[in-house]
Amino acid sequence: MVLHLVTNGNTDYFMATLTCKIPEELNALLEKKAEKEHVPKSAILREALVAHLKKNNLSKKSSAFDLVRHLSGSLQGPSDLATDPKHLKSLGA
Repeated sequence: MVLHLVTNGNTDYFMATLTCKIPEELNALLEKKAEKEHVPKSAILREALVAHLKKNNLSKKSSAFDLVRHLSGSLQGPSDLATDPKHLKSLGA
């Protein structure tokens, strides 16, 4: 990995270099956008990568509940299923 010094105003950042292969069509779109916005292709890719990672919450650890949150409330049945002893009798409790 090579770290490059990047200056933004009076702030210096060290950034890793990432190399990836993309289809020619995607590269053409990226070049067109970079030219239109007068920014380097790498700036567009960094912005897109940050947005993607934030969208998919990869920056924080998920709890077990976070992973099944979409299932919460999806089943029908008594609301006191885990606390009322009459529901637990069939389980040997």
